[in-house]
Amino acid sequence: MTVLPDDGLSLAAEFPDATHEQWQHLVEGVLRKAGKDVSGTAAEDALSTALEDGLRTRPLYSARDAAPDAGLPGFAPFVRGGRAEGNTAGGWDVRQRHTALTDGVVLADLENGVTSLWLVLGAGGIPVTELGRALDGVYLDLAPVVLDAGSDLEPAARELLRLYEERGVAKDVARGNLGADPLGHEARTGKSSEFAPVAALARRCAEEYPGLRALTVDALPYHEAGGSAAQELGCSLATGVAYLRELTEAGLTVEQAGAQLEFRYAATADQFLTVAKLRAARRLWARVTEVCGAPGAQVQHAVTSPVMMTRRDPWVNMLRTTIATLAAGVGGAESVTVLPFDHALGLPDAFARRIARNTSTILIEESHLARVIDPAGGSWYVERLTDELAHAGWEFFQRIEQAGGQAAALRSGRLRQDLADTWEARTGKLAGRREPVTGVSEFPHLAEQPVQREPAPEPESGGLPRVRRDETYEALRARSDAHLAATGSRPRIFLAALGPAAAHTARLTFASNLFQAGGIEPVTEGTFEESGATQVCLCSSDALYEEQAATVAAEFRSAGATQVFLAGRPGQYSDVDSYVFAGCDAVAVLSATLDRMGAS
Repeated sequence: MTVLPDDGLSLAAEFPDATHEQWQHLVEGVLRKAGKDVSGTAAEDALSTALEDGLRTRPLYSARDAAPDAGLPGFAPFVRGGRAEGNTAGGWDVRQRHTALTDGVVLADLENGVTSLWLVLGAGGIPVTELGRALDGVYLDLAPVVLDAGSDLEPAARELLRLYEERGVAKDVARGNLGADPLGHEARTGKSSEFAPVAALARRCAEEYPGLRALTVDALPYHEAGGSAAQELGCSLATGVAYLRELTEAGLTVEQAGAQLEFRYAATADQFLTVAKLRAARRLWARVTEVCGAPGAQVQHAVTSPVMMTRRDPWVNMLRTTIATLAAGVGGAESVTVLPFDHALGLPDAFARRIARNTSTILIEESHLARVIDPAGGSWYVERLTDELAHAGWEFFQRIEQAGGQAAALRSGRLRQDLADTWEARTGKLAGRREPVTGVSEFPHLAEQPVQREPAPEPESGGLPRVRRDETYEALRARSDAHLAATGSRPRIFLAALGPAAAHTARLTFASNLFQAGGIEPVTEGTFEESGATQVCLCSSDALYEEQAATVAAEFRSAGATQVFLAGRPGQYSDVDSYVFAGCDAVAVLSATLDRMGAS
């Protein structure tokens, strides 16, 4: 009898390690079966995924994909975290956002897991004069307060400082951020403002309130305008550098100026990109502060992306925000705001707020996500993506600096155009459903009743646009809703399945999802005459199309069909008007179809 060594790891010791080339050879075989005759590196490239900013995600990463040394948490370049202990002491700061004054809501959040407050004041939020009422019953020595007051910055800051004094909060105990962000406000509204009041607030915080910051470098305006991860990084760096210059010119030291800044980034459902973005942001800011002569760590506040939130089937937003929160925590953000799933519909209800705050609680307390510092560190994929994204973000930052800095880039319109170009390219992917939006462009549910919420205050506008992934499909669905209200039924299309289920199931499912994305109800039961539809889509295999498509299309025309689609790649079928297939411009097809159906 053979006795195996008692190390538990030697069962395959006599087998040679597989090589990268052997793996590529296996990939070649799989691709050949799919009709792609490629070899070597080309085979690997065929499985790669293109990202924004010229980046690509490859199908396999190994030790060959080396990245610069990420260092240790709490030490430059801070890739692995700005603090040596990370979030292990108690998890990240759970920061809830409030835009309206509703009695009891703030205290309910604090009593049920929220650890800091983000208050939107002034235009688009809570009146500054009501700040005291909003914080009624709040222990200001325990709960940090972050303001977002836009053009009402000065009165809002004065009011918060007055409340600290009135309620006996010691200056060295106060925690939070006054939220000054003149360039972010200009990006939102198109209105520039003087920096002198901001510098005065920063000086006062630096001298009197050691736990209170004066400025926020908010990258959300650029993310919400359609910007990529690298553009978000570049804009935040350019803004941070502009604030360092202004603050040091006003008399603060570089160390004091850097300590006054907190950076805000979007966390999306692309978890790896979010993790890499937060890690890259710390590395880039470490480089900036190193050049300035005072290396320092970036303090980060991550917010689940408003761009990814949908109005239709909003329940899916719970899944999106959960993934985004996980990514923010893994990425090392000190504070995380989970937007409620009904954020895009108006003021969130109590259930939505509870789910939002409990998302962080479950990840911290039950999933133990905060117990390990930088849990993604050491992953060849994450380290390589962090490095590549850092270079892309630095390149965009340099472009802004070469254009004269963040303020100049905003005022010249150059930044707006860069963001618009990025969003235009992404809109094409959304329209072609190459970037799916679950519940909207994929697996929509037409029969679901819309979720109603009390309208939220209108945010300040006039600057960069605010975009959403669902916006073009939302416009199509609105046309369908109007048709339903006017006629009692939605626009309909008859899906004609040819042959056995094995031949038509895949394309029938595809066509059903596609037309529902535009609010067009697919009818698959009964006859065409009974369906109430005027248009038809044939669904089957290529072989059956060759045999039957032309004849069947002619029969439907004779029965009154005004338009005959075919689900599949364009072919030579003379009696077919149009084709729907994977990657087609679904929005254009659906819009034209609604036009013909009279849904204006």
